[in-house]
Amino acid sequence: MGKLDGRVVIVTGAARGQGEQEARLFREEGARVVITDVLDDQGERLAKEIGARYVHLDVRSEAGWQAAVAAAKDAYGHLDGLVNNAGILRFHHLVDTPLDEFMEVVRVNQAGCFLGIRTAAAEMADGGTIVNTASYTGVTGMAAVGAYAATKHAIVGLTRVAALELARRGIRVNAMCPGAIDTAMSNPALLDPGADPEEASLGMDRLYRKLVPLGRAGRPEEVARLALFLSCADSSYITGQPFVIDGGWLAGVSVI
Repeated sequence: MGKLDGRVVIVTGAARGQGEQEARLFREEGARVVITDVLDDQGERLAKEIGARYVHLDVRSEAGWQAAVAAAKDAYGHLDGLVNNAGILRFHHLVDTPLDEFMEVVRVNQAGCFLGIRTAAAEMADGGTIVNTASYTGVTGMAAVGAYAATKHAIVGLTRVAALELARRGIRVNAMCPGAIDTAMSNPALLDPGADPEEASLGMDRLYRKLVPLGRAGRPEEVARLALFLSCADSSYITGQPFVIDGGWLAGVSVI
């Protein structure tokens, strides 16, 4: 038996990266998965490969969220879980960040998460789960990612409020706070069709070797396993918490 047998889960931003690995693992554990993204070709290919359903979703759109949740219920009859994975990252010194860029990150990362919680919770079965993807930068600071860090801090706050308000229905809400994870968002070299994926990953590992105590970047499969833990009965008495998954990065800096 799988840890998610019979459960219906929406995963956003699931065409690649962390979302893709979450969708794959959840299917392996028996969930009926609704993959959502704006990368339609990749999302549809993945859905066909793993036996999931694909729905186009721009997480900034209230109507899009309503359609995605309705599609999940139409296909499977109910909704039990949501993984708010979709997000974007922009690098800019805070004082040089254009307002349009700041608001773009807010709309996708923060408002998208809010809309997901609000829309899914209204239609979710009691005893459901919501997993929000925050970040290492949601519990500490990092230069050059001010807009991103601000939205990820906000997601931790949204998670705690939602956990309090939804607890009476047995819906648990938690947040994941990944550090440096080897995906196309944090490692753009992976987007180069001519690049060697293994070499691109080794390059990212070299970048973080001295910053991260475990000496490497994380893998999306590792984040997926945390999302599974927070979406199944193994975490039945956990809600309202941020879970850092960063190879020890937040623990501090080693000087020896």
